[in-house]
Amino acid sequence: MNIALCPTSDIPDPGSKAFELDHNGKTLAIFVIHREGQFHGYINSCPHTGINLEWQEDQFLDSEQSLIQCSMHGALFEIDTGHCIHGPCAGDNLTPVPVEIIDNRLIAIV
Repeated sequence: MNIALCPTSDIPDPGSKAFELDHNGKTLAIFVIHREGQFHGYINSCPHTGINLEWQEDQFLDSEQSLIQCSMHGALFEIDTGHCIHGPCAGDNLTPVPVEIIDNRLIAIV
């Protein structure tokens, strides 16, 4: 199922944005990172504790905006792979959500 999220211009580069989707009658929390012209989507859930990752609304990146950072224990994840490189869940991965661009709109494929 394809779900329209927003115009691509709504997420700065670098930047991030959270979304809540209705998926089969349940709410699915995801987020999208925009970096170096690429968009990467993930389920908004830390593999360590299952909590949402953002520390403020739509804030998923570390201070250098080069890694995804969990607000609870500071775990760091690669933007392009979702692989945890530091923290209590090192070696684990975020769950990817495929995204594509159609007519300058960001689409989640769930």
